[in-house]
Amino acid sequence: MTHKILIIDDEEKLRSLLARIIKSEGFEVIEAKDLKSGFKKLEQTDVDVVLCDVKLPDGNGVDFLQNIKESFPLIEVVLLTAFGNITDGVQAMKNGAFDYIVKGDDNDKIIPLLYKAVEKVHLQKKVKQLEKRIGDKYSFDTIIGKSKGIEQVIDLAKKVAKTDSTVLLTGETGTGKEVFAQAIHENSNRVGKSFVALNCSTFSAAILESELFGHKQGAFTGALKDKKGFIEEANGGTLFLDEIGEMPIELQAKLLRVLETSEYIPIGDTTPKKSNFRLIAATNRDLKTESDEHRFRSDLYFRLNIFEIKIPPLRERIKDIAPITHYFVQQFSEKINKKKLDITDDFLLKLENYSWPGNIRELKNVIERSVILSSENILTSDVLPYEMQHQSEKPTKSMSAFSMQSVEKLHIQKVLNYTKGNKAETARLLEIGIATLYRKLEEYHL
Repeated sequence: MTHKILIIDDEEKLRSLLARIIKSEGFEVIEAKDLKSGFKKLEQTDVDVVLCDVKLPDGNGVDFLQNIKESFPLIEVVLLTAFGNITDGVQAMKNGAFDYIVKGDDNDKIIPLLYKAVEKVHLQKKVKQLEKRIGDKYSFDTIIGKSKGIEQVIDLAKKVAKTDSTVLLTGETGTGKEVFAQAIHENSNRVGKSFVALNCSTFSAAILESELFGHKQGAFTGALKDKKGFIEEANGGTLFLDEIGEMPIELQAKLLRVLETSEYIPIGDTTPKKSNFRLIAATNRDLKTESDEHRFRSDLYFRLNIFEIKIPPLRERIKDIAPITHYFVQQFSEKINKKKLDITDDFLLKLENYSWPGNIRELKNVIERSVILSSENILTSDVLPYEMQHQSEKPTKSMSAFSMQSVEKLHIQKVLNYTKGNKAETARLLEIGIATLYRKLEEYHL
């Protein structure tokens, strides 16, 4: 790709000489005799670097530099002057000049400077492209679904994104809470700053404290050097605390203090540090119940619950299952180099009839498995897991609302909801064997 250099100088002979020298290096050169025509060239052409004289008939190059940077922030500017003026040089650098050189004395510097400036422009454009790709990936437009429930959630998230308010994302495991957290960040005033995510259920209390607050060298056995915590890393950006309901209660008090004062103290340190971050928290627990039963600090709950967004489970978004399925089928087909797969109505019907305790995460795994197992260019229900294929084969017995069976079914469903679909935990709480639980789940079509 040929890089374009704009020369703005009212001395025609010097301008032509510079143009010949620069062209000989393989650059494309555009010329302008004053600031007005130079700015028009910038509007018409994708220029990489501007070589601009300081003294021009219609203005000063140092002041003009500000206009360039405001309108075309990725363009680099090298200012040329007939006389070295320290004041102008200092102001030029403050205004964002790449460099400031003296005509005649520094001619041998021009070509090396241009190469450096072009390299910087190239890197800045690549960074912008990457930022745009990340922004596109996590925009609200990438959240698939037209059901009323998900549209309401997106609308709420868009409204809160532009503020700095703490957001609490609630919903079952696998509903896409981190996707919403990323989208809120990418649509906030903190876009371009750090988005730091920490899962509070992954670590023990001691390690979680170190990950969150950081530590000083020698603070504990194994602390061989200073370590920044996630709170420090998130400064200026967003801190996303997933599964905050799992945070040990002794750490909750420390987090509350940070939220109230914006100050924290790394482990082993005595000097408070400041961090300006926006907090987004997520949980699959009912924090109100947890705080009422003293398993979660009520003061922290009220501090987090400034703006709650409840993400609906997939079973309440049946009309979204088809578009999400088509998206995952395309994604996994491309990943394993399979031709375009058609989806049968029976395949979709089985998905729509399933209860999805693992929500979108479970659907994603099922689609990946199905794409791998498909032998033709079509997805049929026989590639689905057994429980999905046979979920409606057994006729449902009608039962009285007052029967023991009805009471048992309702109780099992309540415990399943409490454990978020964790069958092993459900069996433990019901004090029955896991095989017995599976039999009852099949019997009651739960």
